[in-house]
Amino acid sequence: MTRTIRIGTRGSALALAQTGTIAAALEQAGEVVEIIKISTPGDLSSAPIPQIGVGVFTSALREALLREEIDVIVHSYKDLPTKPEPGIVLAAVPVRADPRDALVARDGLTLGELPAGSKVGTGSPRRTAQLHALGLGLEIVPIRGNIDTRMRKVADGEVDAVVLARAGLVRIGRGEEITETLDPIQMLPAPAQGALAVECRVDDVDIEHLLRSTVDDETTRFAVTAERALLAALEAGCSAPVGALAEVVEDLDDDGKVIMRISLRGTAAVDFGSDSVEMLRASAIAETHQAEELGRTVAAELLDLGAGALSGTTP
Repeated sequence: MTRTIRIGTRGSALALAQTGTIAAALEQAGEVVEIIKISTPGDLSSAPIPQIGVGVFTSALREALLREEIDVIVHSYKDLPTKPEPGIVLAAVPVRADPRDALVARDGLTLGELPAGSKVGTGSPRRTAQLHALGLGLEIVPIRGNIDTRMRKVADGEVDAVVLARAGLVRIGRGEEITETLDPIQMLPAPAQGALAVECRVDDVDIEHLLRSTVDDETTRFAVTAERALLAALEAGCSAPVGALAEVVEDLDDDGKVIMRISLRGTAAVDFGSDSVEMLRASAIAETHQAEELGRTVAAELLDLGAGALSGTTP
């Protein structure tokens, strides 16, 4: 008898689109799949994310998985708490979408074209800090809601622009409304932004092997492992908004042979909440098998630069 693989997901358009890519890959491999929508506390609250905690989008899904009501969960990786969940394994990290942030502004404007005093909406302390640090004289407005809700605020004139993850806009078919894709030099994305995390129960070995062989991407896993290790180390040492971006790049070893290494950039905000925010920055490069160590190394440099003395909201 063929087993039906039950995939749990939030009910938002983005979550369903993300889950659909995994379901399609499994179906192409000959599996029978059922998608099950699960409501989470984060979907029911209008409070800012820093107040309600990042785990609000994952707890209900993980509880359903452990109760064996579903077999697989698909998350936006950046929504996952850094602490492992007992009984659950990260089975696969699919190929990452574009990790950069994107601007959706009135009249097709770019960030540099927005007049001083323009209202830019975001619910992210990381984006808020980096927008202030650019010194463009923008008014940053806190907003919540799904992608459609946030973008409607631009159409209705409530704000002049919003900043969202490019990957999410593209996944729900609204990429053509992006007025500027922000260079990471201007705005370093959240750790693991653009990546998905696919989880199953640790004792469900067949499902884990299936997911790893079907949808896992080693290069993406290396990159986000470094970014998440940086975030985990900073969570223990500071409360600043954190950005990170790792890339697997070609390099030469001592013998001139081409090898793959991971390059990681990280940032944390100083004096977050003022209009004269400064971003601490650090970077390093390492072998791919040293991804976690690389993340901790860059985090340690940020802490040495002063991140440990910061106050503000959680990353």
